[in-house]
Amino acid sequence: MADITHAQMPHPPASAHGAGEGAGIPHPYHLVKPSPWPLLGAFAAGLFATGMVIYMHGGGWLLAALGFLSILGVMFGWWRDVIKEAVREKAHTPVVKIGLRYGMALFIASEVMFFAAFFWAFYDAALYPKVFAENPHGVWPPPNITVLETFHLPLMMTLILLLSGVTVTWAHHAILEGRNKEASRALGLTVLLGVMFTFFQGWEYAHAAFGFKQGIYPSTFYMATGFHGFHVIIGTIFLAVCWFRTMKGHFTPRSHFGFEAAAWYWHFVDVVWLFLFVSIYWWGSLGAASGH
Repeated sequence: MADITHAQMPHPPASAHGAGEGAGIPHPYHLVKPSPWPLLGAFAAGLFATGMVIYMHGGGWLLAALGFLSILGVMFGWWRDVIKEAVREKAHTPVVKIGLRYGMALFIASEVMFFAAFFWAFYDAALYPKVFAENPHGVWPPPNITVLETFHLPLMMTLILLLSGVTVTWAHHAILEGRNKEASRALGLTVLLGVMFTFFQGWEYAHAAFGFKQGIYPSTFYMATGFHGFHVIIGTIFLAVCWFRTMKGHFTPRSHFGFEAAAWYWHFVDVVWLFLFVSIYWWGSLGAASGH
């Protein structure tokens, strides 16, 4: 490393340099300015979690709604700053983008473990049903549960998500080929499909024959599918931001990691849903009474 001359060092944009000449050897790393968003994000997430706990124990929904709006506000402010760094300050050098890719990959890995916990809970209850006092005969699903018909609304929701995976890939290829208008159309369709999925999941919940607190089956069902639905909402917002950025020309064939991160996240959401559909909607309801 000592043999590398100053001329051989990668030269970053002005924002990555020191305060002036002689401030040190230029480097390609982005030194992030002090930001309030991590702390505000933690408070917003805590507020939303507390509000949801109160709501699920018979309280009001106002605190949960305030927490959700706070999360949206933090997302708006944080994304605005990141977009400013990438587009105006040109701070996202190739080295920085490598770090962003690793960060997104590790985030998705943590999300895999998050959902693994809910799958574990469901399979534990399904494979050892006699453990629960509500189900002494060891029948799964419990005899008092009328499950949702697998090849009705859940199948349609699966097709919607799979189609959205196709449209987001279409958008990716269009960006790589410099066709931003086509990418914008594809992203608009993806956002529409995400909204449709959320609508139908809300419809499904409103017409389900069991409530969240009616036993281990409803609890594991709503926790797994509900958290997935929450991730779909976040992913839809993420893609909507990319949609507006595409229309403004922020993405080029050589620089579009913001979109790539959203696409990775969306494909992860698709894969998790496939496991949910097979495990909970199909395998987990075999032999049970079903209803529309």
